[in-house]
Amino acid sequence: MNGFQFQFAPVFARSDVLLEGLWLTLQLSAIGITLGALLGILLAMLRGLAPRALRWPVDAYVELVRNTPFLVQLLIIFFGLPSIGVRLTAEQAAIGAIILNLGAYSTEIVRAGIESVHKSQIEAGLSLAMTRWQVFRHVVIAPALARVWPSLSSQFVLMMLSTSVCSFISVQELSGTAANVESDTFRSFEVYITVTAIYLALALLMRGLLTGLGMVLFPKGSGLGRMRTQSGR
Repeated sequence: MNGFQFQFAPVFARSDVLLEGLWLTLQLSAIGITLGALLGILLAMLRGLAPRALRWPVDAYVELVRNTPFLVQLLIIFFGLPSIGVRLTAEQAAIGAIILNLGAYSTEIVRAGIESVHKSQIEAGLSLAMTRWQVFRHVVIAPALARVWPSLSSQFVLMMLSTSVCSFISVQELSGTAANVESDTFRSFEVYITVTAIYLALALLMRGLLTGLGMVLFPKGSGLGRMRTQSGR
């Protein structure tokens, strides 16, 4: 190894900077994932309730976002929108891009869950004099979310990891601050080993928390819980 020696001390000496970046990563993830998931659920519900002629804007949005890179979407929001008079800070642009990106993927995931609900269940709900909205809320969307919860959870974790791309527009999240620490210490290997360990810990922690949340939302003994368990196999 040509006499190379690991020196983590200079990196740990800048731990305050890395912690600031970590905190911003958590903020971006929490806001973006929460609003992005809500957007996806709302659009998936709109697909199920709206007339066919009104669904094409949602379909176009989903296809556009899912078939273009997240980085390009981020750059369009941050550098493109000012040309039409919409100016956002780097953090606002990052959150907006996360919401739009995750919203499209969540829409498609929830749509798959909705389509898995058998028509006989919908007919049974209507036969009980439930309104179309009540049927969709209690008979369709709840079982759909139970079935796709593992897929949604995986998408949330991927979105958290994708916040590292936001450093391209100078957002000082974990990856952005890591680049600053690397330029100050010249310990590239040590810096990015540390950051890798942090991202890995975040992903595992987040996956555990989402699994726990799924157990709360869809208790194991309930029908929804059984759906979640079956879909996770």
